Amino acid sequence: MKKRIFLKTTAALVAAAAFGGAQAQTTPIKFQLDWRFEGPAALFLTPAAKGYFQEAKLNVAVDAGNGSGGTVTRVASGAYDMGFADLAALMEFHANNPDAPNKPVAVMMVYNDTPASVMALKKSGITSPKDLNGKKLGAPVFDAGRRAFPIFSKANNITGVQWTAMDPPLRETMLVRGDIDAITGFTFTSLLNLEARGVKAADVVVLPYPDYGVKLYGNAIIASPKILKENPAAVKAFLAAFAKGMKDVIGNPAAAIADVKARDGIINVELETRRLKLAIDTVINSPNARAEGFGQVNGPRLSLMASQVSDAFNTKTRVNPDAVWNASFLPSKAELNVLPKK
Repeated sequence: MKKRIFLKTTAALVAAAAFGGAQAQTTPIKFQLDWRFEGPAALFLTPAAKGYFQEAKLNVAVDAGNGSGGTVTRVASGAYDMGFADLAALMEFHANNPDAPNKPVAVMMVYNDTPASVMALKKSGITSPKDLNGKKLGAPVFDAGRRAFPIFSKANNITGVQWTAMDPPLRETMLVRGDIDAITGFTFTSLLNLEARGVKAADVVVLPYPDYGVKLYGNAIIASPKILKENPAAVKAFLAAFAKGMKDVIGNPAAAIADVKARDGIINVELETRRLKLAIDTVINSPNARAEGFGQVNGPRLSLMASQVSDAFNTKTRVNPDAVWNASFLPSKAELNVLPKK
């Protein structure tokens, strides 16, 4: 009897040790978004909610952000292992901090086109880029569209623009009040924010940067050199699990918003579903993304962007495109086949 109890106890201890070992092998990853828990956050919250990260032996903590610049800085500082940020912000950090020991690297392209646009109300008379000459534009100083506006203005011969800075929540309000003539921002953010302030979509003029000569990439997944060097397998596993989740989000955006609602209970489900669909249609499943392949970049286009960002952002050193991008952690072509055919 005692022998039987001893054997059972030993077996239980062995099982517990094995379980503990499996748990110990789970890699923790701190991940920061570029913005709040809005519709596009589903891209990361859905693979987490569906257990795809856990299946890959990753314990991923997804936190909200307050702008791409902050995300890049926090990954560089080591506070986060990975993040989601505008590629232009990453390039700027590299070029302005050439001696920084821990410069993050982009490892997967998500927004193949920049979501930035200029938006105005139809009653302003603005219908094309040339109508922006001499006008008063507004945006937060760190807004991606405002930072890249010199590229947009050069491509469209715009001059004499005056800028007004404000906190993000006031951007659309000031446009509605008539304090400014136009704003820059991510289309799927500002357009829906204008609607929330009583403006009909039909009364808004949207001038998307990609439609007017700006070939910038948008947001990418970035990673710290530390995790890339010390645990490359974890980064590869993260990207594969993310791609698996992307297919689900694109296939059923409405269902994916439930995962965002679980993180922020006060979101407007209908509004955030529309925001997510707009992001998918305009910058994720775009013609450029389908041509280049989801997650990937085109070399000459990346080099052009590096040059444009160096000029527009007036960086201390020139951006080196080879230093900001590393495609070696991407999943297989089959795993990256997440975009539906148009």
